[in-house]
Amino acid sequence: MASITSSYKKYQIRNRNPNPETSVVLIIDMQNYFSTIANPIIPPLTSTIQTCRRASIPIIFTRHCHKSPADYAMLGEWWNNDLIIDGTPESELMRDLPRRAEDPVVEKNTYSAFRGTGLEERLKEMGVEEVIVTGVMTNLCCETTAREAFVRGFRVFFSTDATATSMEELHEATLKNMAYGFAYLVDCKSLERALCV
Repeated sequence: MASITSSYKKYQIRNRNPNPETSVVLIIDMQNYFSTIANPIIPPLTSTIQTCRRASIPIIFTRHCHKSPADYAMLGEWWNNDLIIDGTPESELMRDLPRRAEDPVVEKNTYSAFRGTGLEERLKEMGVEEVIVTGVMTNLCCETTAREAFVRGFRVFFSTDATATSMEELHEATLKNMAYGFAYLVDCKSLERALCV
């Protein structure tokens, strides 16, 4: 397992610290539907949130949900219509997270937190230049959001320990892709050191 866990590190040749004045944390889809996958990362994600709050970095949550078959698009076909339906307990954000009432929640109905959500405009209005990506699933919504952030001109930091997916090999593959072409990799400890809080 140690060789799998560290194999992305050979691609991690770029290092940089986030700038707290221009950063935001995106917490992707930490919902009851994903609780089996998400529960193990609650401690590092909570640490990441607390560190970023101390550095005055805003937190934005996303919530994946579908309101009707009209918005299923390709996800309906791909996942045989086994989707997260708005208004169900599975669609709600997990209660174990240190979420505040003022933390915005962006609703989305595809892998990307940018597509059709107004997120890009919101970030630009906030003066954001950097995003720190956390949450689930590493290889689907987190990776798609990170890639879209990169091509939209945002500097991307991608968490290695506050993201999770259904299989270690898929998590690892995304970390390799992120380090190779899209994002600076961070974990809760490196963020704490970088932000000196």
